Amino acid sequence: MRFLIDECLHTSLTQVANNVGHEAHHVNWRAWSGFKDHQLRELILREEFVFVTNDARDFRKLMGESELHAGLIVIIPNVTPAI
Repeated sequence: MRFLIDECLHTSLTQVANNVGHEAHHVNWRAWSGFKDHQLRELILREEFVFVTNDARDFRKLMGESELHAGLIVIIPNVTPAI
């Protein structure tokens, strides 16, 4: 799976996904931080990412408008991991 982790979540989540064999990217590392939600949606769809966020309200609506997408994962609550 290809994951894109939203800027509202910690960058360490990419390592968690990569360690178990997935391809994971973070919005900050792709220079997409600060993009509007609809701009991110277009990139997510084009690059076929499963999007990981804690912004359920906005992205459930945006992704629901798409006929088909790779997926949406909502993580709640947003806490910084103890490293």
